[in-house]
Amino acid sequence: MSKKPQRPTRVKDANKKIRKKPSVLSLEKVEYVDYKDVNLLTRFVSDRSKIKARRVTGNDVQQQNEIARAIKNAREMALLPYTKRVSSQRTSRGDREGREGRATEAAVADQVELLEDESAEVEIESGDESGEE
Repeated sequence: MSKKPQRPTRVKDANKKIRKKPSVLSLEKVEYVDYKDVNLLTRFVSDRSKIKARRVTGNDVQQQNEIARAIKNAREMALLPYTKRVSSQRTSRGDREGREGRATEAAVADQVELLEDESAEVEIESGDESGEE
């Protein structure tokens, strides 16, 4: 078995100090995270209403647990949404749009023909019944 040679550590990485991001809670000296404080909780939620990770927000484990619990309670009480709808508009795709348009027109025409056939059959059947009585 051959072992892979280890890459040498880079000098830049070894000398670089990792600076921890300060927490919003400790900067603002928040002692208690309340589920009714929607303005504070929205800072810890992404644009699609997902709870942001600790490495993004800079919280420690205890703070992150408190925030997650408060966000979940606020969602349950309908103060925060579970999800936000993101509307995306379709862009035109040139040739492809033309082909799709023709395909859908043909499908619609087929459905109209089927409906006309069914309505004709219903009229014939109802005409037969009225003649028998």
